[in-house]
Amino acid sequence: MGVRLFYTTVTASREVKSQQAEVMRILESKNIQYELIDISADGALRDEMRTKSGNLTAVPPQIFNEDQYCGNYAMFSEAVEEDTVEKFLKLA
Repeated sequence: MGVRLFYTTVTASREVKSQQAEVMRILESKNIQYELIDISADGALRDEMRTKSGNLTAVPPQIFNEDQYCGNYAMFSEAVEEDTVEKFLKLA
């Protein structure tokens, strides 16, 4: 599968929960298939997300196309505003 969304099911942060939900809602509204990767299930997944994003303190949601880093929530949100989501996800 192409688009991979690193997220967490275990967080006390309302902001993270809200951002994750918004990314999923937008991807679904655009009929873009994606794979969910729950970093709370395995610390190695969190480390993978941080290493591949180039940010050792990155928090979900982080978005990739296969192993290519696309960006975080702020970058995704900007792409939505500019109507360039497919380009942001490296699908176009």
